[in-house]
Amino acid sequence: SKGKSDYVWALKDINFKVEEGDVVGIIGRNGAGKSTLLKLLSRVTAPTTGTIRARGRIASLLEVGTGFHPEMTGRENIYMNGAIMGMTRAEITRKLDEIVDFSGCERYLDTPVKRYSSGMTVRLGFAIAAHLEPEILVVDEVLAVGDAEFQKKAIGKMQDVSKGEGRTVLFVSHNMGAVKNLCKRGIVLEQGQIAFDGEVDEAIGYYTKSSNPISSKKIVDHIEWKKSFINVTSIKINGSEEPQTIIEETQPYLSIEISGTLTEPIVCGICLKFKNEQNVTLATFAEHGYKGNHISLAIGQFSLRQKISLPKYLCRGEYFIDLLLNQARTQEYFFAPHCCSIFIKGRADQFGNPLTSKNDGFLGLESYEV
Repeated sequence: SKGKSDYVWALKDINFKVEEGDVVGIIGRNGAGKSTLLKLLSRVTAPTTGTIRARGRIASLLEVGTGFHPEMTGRENIYMNGAIMGMTRAEITRKLDEIVDFSGCERYLDTPVKRYSSGMTVRLGFAIAAHLEPEILVVDEVLAVGDAEFQKKAIGKMQDVSKGEGRTVLFVSHNMGAVKNLCKRGIVLEQGQIAFDGEVDEAIGYYTKSSNPISSKKIVDHIEWKKSFINVTSIKINGSEEPQTIIEETQPYLSIEISGTLTEPIVCGICLKFKNEQNVTLATFAEHGYKGNHISLAIGQFSLRQKISLPKYLCRGEYFIDLLLNQARTQEYFFAPHCCSIFIKGRADQFGNPLTSKNDGFLGLESYEV
């Protein structure tokens, strides 16, 4: 730490090996050392100690405008980048049309790059890196600058590069959906050191837990407020009290169990809201509200169980749950916001059904009947 030493190590004691054709996602908080690692691998920076051995040409896309000369035109920069990667002029010319077409910068090909928007610069940079046939493609979180259509296209291209052409890809991103879509292996960096290296789902789970300070609590500990006459001792989602759960693609439901004690009788029902990272409600379960089937609970111990049917073929992604016990439109008994994160191992975006805010939260889920 800074108190003990004059040095602040961006990366320390990092050892890992990437085989040919591996697609590795590198995740971690800001300042964990992800971009520094990619700069070292791309030979932009030399390591203070240690060695890096790479077999094959490395094409890297580190930040907006890396490797571009602002005074040169788009066309000139394509040739310069190719030459730096050790390609002949004929090889680059053969790829030129593909690069220009992918980047969508055809009209500005002979305009100096300094006049490009950041989005155009990223599109051209990515097109060059992905099409000049490197053995190793190193991509930092530049896709965040591109528009939604370009991001989809870029991830599709990286999948082609890794699967179709069997090349190695190292990908840094804060977008867990993109990492999950693309990578088989995940490396989590924490304060310049490898905290986890393994299967991508486990890496994302590790990172989500470590970066969410409330994740060590149980679901029941997320109750923000409750009535004095109710005491909730346990909340389980999919049989676990932990605030994270993974839903397999073939699992058509979510189960919930609430246990506790009452000093007054109540009439109630379980209400769940599924939200995205931006806290927008995507779907709601409140069957007692739209069907009127409330449950009466007497004084003493109670245990409520509910299975909620999920839409078929959901897109993979992470969702969060707000949980409420209430009597519809009358009174609420307790509220636990953001009490559980749900990672759905669903289908790729183009094949699945998204939970989306276009439903304005009125995608009313029903109880699951076997």
